[in-house]
Amino acid sequence: MSSSSGAVGHIPLAVRSAAPAAGLLSGSGRSHQSLVTFTDVRVVDPAGGRDGAANVIIEGDRVASVGRESRGLRIDASGLVLAPGLVDLHVHLREPGGEDAETVASGTTAAAAGGFTAVCPMANTQPVADHAGVIEQVLRLAREAAMCDVYPVGAITRGLAGAELGELGAMAAVGVRCFSDDGHPVQSAHVMRQALAYARTWDAIICNHAEERTLTGDAQMHEGIQSDLLGLTGWPREAEELMVARDLILARGLGARIHVPHVSTAETVALIRAAKARGTRVTAEATPHHFTLTDQQVASYDPVYKVNPPLRVKTDVEAVRAGLADGTIDAIATDHAPHPPEDKEREWSAAPCGMLGLETALAVTITELVRPGVLTLPDAIAALSTRPARSRDIVGHGGPIAEGTPANLVLFDPEERWTVDPGRSHSRSRNTPFAGRELWGRVHHTLLRGRFTVRDGESVTPGDDDEIGDA
Repeated sequence: MSSSSGAVGHIPLAVRSAAPAAGLLSGSGRSHQSLVTFTDVRVVDPAGGRDGAANVIIEGDRVASVGRESRGLRIDASGLVLAPGLVDLHVHLREPGGEDAETVASGTTAAAAGGFTAVCPMANTQPVADHAGVIEQVLRLAREAAMCDVYPVGAITRGLAGAELGELGAMAAVGVRCFSDDGHPVQSAHVMRQALAYARTWDAIICNHAEERTLTGDAQMHEGIQSDLLGLTGWPREAEELMVARDLILARGLGARIHVPHVSTAETVALIRAAKARGTRVTAEATPHHFTLTDQQVASYDPVYKVNPPLRVKTDVEAVRAGLADGTIDAIATDHAPHPPEDKEREWSAAPCGMLGLETALAVTITELVRPGVLTLPDAIAALSTRPARSRDIVGHGGPIAEGTPANLVLFDPEERWTVDPGRSHSRSRNTPFAGRELWGRVHHTLLRGRFTVRDGESVTPGDDDEIGDA
């Protein structure tokens, strides 16, 4: 959503003084402002161990200095936080094949609006990204969109069918570091073990959708008191926990890397915590909706709250928050899952699962975790940026913010409130569960290698006139 839709109005860039400007910030072969200083900004950099006020100089596509020096065009950033650009390990960009819901261009624009500079789209496209050809198509589309860096996730099995491994070697050769049949669990322990052993060849990561489908059947929501009251078939938490337990055992036995997606139950958190203590090479993620919303929302029968895994109960939400607080859960990932209105706005049983998340993740994290004291702001940035980048071997993102590092950055005001308006979303879809909610934390600027992709809360697409303008 465009930040200007919130309770606080448009706030223009404040340019304190202008040295002779060369034009635009770097990107897409355009002329660029070669030297810019963000002055008096709070730098929150978990990778560099920094949390304090500084002037940050950007020269071309790199950070030139973090300190008290000020050179070139000076932009007053007092009151803002400057952090490494956010990194999302789990998104659905839908292209190729699902362009009515999202495209690489629209999805990465939404990502930039939310402060992200890198995203990892899942393989359940049409055709499925189970071979290098589809991966290369997504990478080409990403280069053309240029709103954030895209690191595609390859399918574990051909056609997401769970029977035969996809072309893991060919996909690894074009840079794929993670494989997942997201939305389609690999039910066979034999196939899963093969995938882990094969991925270990490149020290790549396997991410299995955590659902034992013999337990879910035609499930519609979390199994519990609320499902009984609403007359909807229940989705037992054990369906997630059994699959996670199996995969952790297999990964530990092989010394392979495993990533647990969208953790939603207290027992899953406990399983991951115990596995890490035993030395299993496991990382995990949680979504904003799973640490914020509960199955009580389903009482409205509004399909916007239908998601896989389902919204759980308060004790599960609290456990997920605790897992983020103690580092058991490494990353906050959105599972951004756009659907066109004609698909999502149907009766509950017929509607697909999935929610938007890219444009609200930072604000929901600040509102639900930072302000109540569950996480410090540096811990939140670590979970949204530094740890996701490290867990997926993404170089150049997640910090540190230091001389010579790529200028992949986000500047936001953690004290600014805004209201979520689906009509202002940059996504092609509108299925956000936070519509109408007032949130804290508004993105002002996002920079990808020194070029504004968001400036003053507004998207700056490649080819736009990117002059900073007068105060």
